[in-house]
Amino acid sequence: MRRRWQRQRPWPGSSRGSPGPGAPCRRTPSGTRVPEAKEEGSTHLLVPGVYFTCPLTGAILRKDQRDTHIKEAILSHFATDPVAASIMKIHTFNKDRDRVKLGVDTIAKYLDNIHLHPEEEKYQKIKLQNKVFQERINCLEGTHEFFEAIGFQKALLPVPDRESPEEFYVLSETALAQPQSLERHKEQLLCAEPVRATLARQRRVFRPSPLASQFDLPVDFFNLTAEEVKREQRLRAEAVERLSVLRTKAMREKEEQREMRKYSYTLLRVRLPDGCLLQGTFYARERVAALYTFVREALQSDWLPFELLASGGQKLSEDENLAFNECGLVPSALLTFSWDAAVLEDIRAAGAEPDSSLLKPELLSAIEKLS
Repeated sequence: MRRRWQRQRPWPGSSRGSPGPGAPCRRTPSGTRVPEAKEEGSTHLLVPGVYFTCPLTGAILRKDQRDTHIKEAILSHFATDPVAASIMKIHTFNKDRDRVKLGVDTIAKYLDNIHLHPEEEKYQKIKLQNKVFQERINCLEGTHEFFEAIGFQKALLPVPDRESPEEFYVLSETALAQPQSLERHKEQLLCAEPVRATLARQRRVFRPSPLASQFDLPVDFFNLTAEEVKREQRLRAEAVERLSVLRTKAMREKEEQREMRKYSYTLLRVRLPDGCLLQGTFYARERVAALYTFVREALQSDWLPFELLASGGQKLSEDENLAFNECGLVPSALLTFSWDAAVLEDIRAAGAEPDSSLLKPELLSAIEKLS
């Protein structure tokens, strides 16, 4: 059963970002020390910033590069697979998800009619000035490219009671002869999701170090700008001075929750039994299970169960649906790796000890000094 205090208070002893000695810092309203912005690529920062990976090209991107790069990647995809590219464009370029769903469902209805009534010519034509087409489809980027990619062609056709012809999409004979292709394209359109860059974990491994609990974070990790932090610090200091005696427990907890929402990302380190440190970047709202997956992927024996403990000894449950910011593990934290107690007991009962070298050889070959 989930304990209420776990959502209200940080994990006991969890490490909040503490920069190294002498680092120029500002202090957030909660007291967390945050380094002033440094130039990108500074060797002093153990993580230079927050980066993302484009799923189409594999390129590593800054936050401000994501949208432009993904759009360019989708557009370049038209040369090799215009159907897939148009589907990605529909779902990615248009930000109103409700409008996208309505348009996609309408296109699917057009294609269903063709599939169900292959002999009826009226379903093989779509009038572009039709009110439904204009309101639901024409307004979306990528829809015209999709129709053309799956075999529709524009044509001027006569319309009863109209003096001049009007523009239609007409399904080509070639496309009409391949109904299974139309059905496949429809399913692809309905099942697609926006193309989004994924957060780059920036996985690093460090040798054992007394600096394990010290974090020097770039400003990318925070929702507030430097000016906003300074202004809020001043306003909060004045308010706290006036109300410090009157603050109730509920007020303090509410402030803690507001503080947690200021962090977009978190830098997490896991101390292994041999003292080595595994580091990665996560969204502040990601679930604890993501950290377990991250650690498991780095282990040689990834099938053995293990536990992760906050610095106060509190176990982080992989099954409990808590986010890092709900656990107080933002904007940074040091955790401890421990083999599952039952596993340790079995190993020792066999007269052995756990292997002290847990990580995959390719990770150990790139180990660094934490400084």
